[in-house]
Amino acid sequence: MKKHSEFREGLTAGLPIALGYFSVSFGFGLTAARLGLSVLSAVIISLTNLTSAGQAQGIQVMANGGSLLEMALVQLVINLRYALMAISLSQNLDKKFTLSHRLIAAYGITDEIFALCSTRQKPVTPSYMYGIIVISSFGWTFGTLLGAAAGEILPAQLISALGLMLYGMFIAIIVPPAVKEKSVLLVVIIACVLSCVCYYLLPFLSGGFAVILCSVAASLAGALLFPIKEEANTA
Repeated sequence: MKKHSEFREGLTAGLPIALGYFSVSFGFGLTAARLGLSVLSAVIISLTNLTSAGQAQGIQVMANGGSLLEMALVQLVINLRYALMAISLSQNLDKKFTLSHRLIAAYGITDEIFALCSTRQKPVTPSYMYGIIVISSFGWTFGTLLGAAAGEILPAQLISALGLMLYGMFIAIIVPPAVKEKSVLLVVIIACVLSCVCYYLLPFLSGGFAVILCSVAASLAGALLFPIKEEANTA
């Protein structure tokens, strides 16, 4: 009974995440349809991946005929943060989290799920986290399904307009920390400038490798210009 209670608690806690994922994944589905992917392909991508930025860039690599190496490097750079989140979250897991549970739960470590689990006042149990993952992945996949289906029947102009929802989410993520921290704002500006340089001065560079170059260069610039002091890190 306790497992069912924890699972229901996870479902309830993850409902706001699912609703947010639904709106964003609807935009992803539209974008996938615009790039020529079938509804089934878009749904499979969302069902097996819970990474908005990774999926958005991944289908761009696919549409441009990028190589598997490019795809692997793009996903590594974009999604590397999830590995760091998993390491941090492992300190707040219940003793019931065996290796098999950890491997299964790794599928659902996203920014929002990590934030919800890491701020829980008591240890996170497998049932609780599974509840969050189930409802969140459902919202993400169902939104993709409806978006991709709508993309096959809506006019091209409307699809392009609605497709901006996905990029609107990225802007919404960047703006608050950029307003709060000048270091974040500068790193964002550096990334934007490098992106423009790649687009206009290095047209031979594919979109995937441009993302890798801009991400790594901007991150290195931020680390060198704004290093975290040892005292603050320890605290």
